[in-house]
Order: sequence, then C-alpha cells, then structure tokens
Amino acid sequence: MGKSCCQTTDTDPSAHNNPRWRLILWIALIANAGMFVVEIVAGIAADSRALQADALDFFGDAANYAISLGVAGMALAWRAKAALLKAATMLAFGLWVIGFAIYGLAVGSSPEPQTMGLIGTLALLVNAAVALLLFRYREGDANMRSVWICSRNDALGNIAVLAAALGVFGTGQAWPDLLVAGIMAGLAIWGSSEVFTQARRELAQG
Repeated sequence: MGKSCCQTTDTDPSAHNNPRWRLILWIALIANAGMFVVEIVAGIAADSRALQADALDFFGDAANYAISLGVAGMALAWRAKAALLKAATMLAFGLWVIGFAIYGLAVGSSPEPQTMGLIGTLALLVNAAVALLLFRYREGDANMRSVWICSRNDALGNIAVLAAALGVFGTGQAWPDLLVAGIMAGLAIWGSSEVFTQARRELAQG
C-alpha cells in the first residue's frame, strides 16, 4: 500500500532546515510575488475573475512561503502551528473567490480570452517549475506539505484558467471564467482541509 497522503514522518528529518529547502522557498516566494503583480494587472485589464482569483492565490502563496521560511528549523509543533495558519488562509481564499464569482455572475463581466490564455500559460510555467522543485518535499511535515499543496493547486488552477480562456473564446460568454473561479475556490478549500488534518495530527503527537 502506498504512503498515506497525511503521513507525518519526514523522509529526511533535517530537510526543513536544509539550505536547499530554504533556497527553493526563496525562489517560490519571489516567483509568486512577481506573478501576483503581473496577473492582477492583467486580470483587471481583461475583466477576468479567474485571473484575478489566481493573482490573489499567488499573493497568498507568497505570504505562505514567507511563513515557511520563518519557521524553517523550528520545532515540529511550531511548524505545525504555521501550517494551521496557512490552512486558514487557504480556506479564506476559497470562500472569498466563491463570493467573488457569485458577484461577477450577478453584475456581469466580459473577460478577454486572449489575455487570459497568454497570462494563464505564463502562470502555468512558473507554477510547474516551482512544483517540480518542491516535489521531493511533498511527504514531509504539515508545513512542507502545505507548500507542496499550494504549488500543486496553483498548477491545476492555471490549467483551469486556460480551459476558461478557451471556453470564453468558443462561447463568447463569461460563464466559463466564473466556473473556473469556482473550481479554484474548491481547490483551495480542499487543500486547506488536507493541511489542517495533518497539522492537527502533528500537534497531537507533539
């Protein structure tokens, strides 16, 4: 049987304080902060709820990477508490995006598919590169796992944004953009539950 998705034992107990881990977090932080600026500007210009939601996700992830850098090397209990904080921010993001999508449905929107496709492709490349760097840490403690889940969800969200761009282009309507914003919210809420469960387990063990 494969390893549990909520396994708490580190494959490398010292990995959280490893210089390579810290370097990857810095790369991820800078990449996400940069993409937040690019995508929020493009999302507003293209009137795309999916791009704007993805931009806020980049912002939240940059903050989460900063938290991970702050607790790297600390005791497991502190890292688990940081993971709980990140789970809460992921949940808040998901709920906010759902509300934002409903608002867009009520007031109407006219997303621009070409910009969505271009920026969505750039975001996918950035997130895929970060996810590959973090892949070896995906089954570490809750704090490491939360970082991996953020990157994994981002890459899936970017694929969904590209699908939304094709949908908007093909139908000439805004509903694919709003639908993808809702899917991204679901990913955030799902990821939040995974991180929360493992962090609580680690706190109980501590």
